[in-house]
Amino acid sequence: MAKYFKDLLAWQKAMDLVAEIYELTEAFPRREIYSLTDQIRRAAVSVPSNIAEGQAHYNTREFVHFLRHARGSLAELETQLLIAQRLSYAEPEKIPSVLERVNEVSRILNGLITALAA
Repeated sequence: MAKYFKDLLAWQKAMDLVAEIYELTEAFPRREIYSLTDQIRRAAVSVPSNIAEGQAHYNTREFVHFLRHARGSLAELETQLLIAQRLSYAEPEKIPSVLERVNEVSRILNGLITALAA
């Protein structure tokens, strides 16, 4: 296990995702700032936060628990992005690329969970 959460690829990729989410949601309608925009940002921030918190416990079982929470936040984020796409809140080509990053982080988390739970 990594000694520090910043060394984890899952955390690094999740941080990249947060930056991408903030950039994407800047273009959302102002009327959504306290609703969908806020929810999307919170879900995105939750992913690396849960990875960091779980790793900081230095207990594999708890770490896996927090990684599963991070995976749940990714599913929430994906759903919210699909809603934003349906509502045409971003340029049509932008959301699919962010969804690819969500899937990448999800695959990395799944691999980490599988490795730790074995």
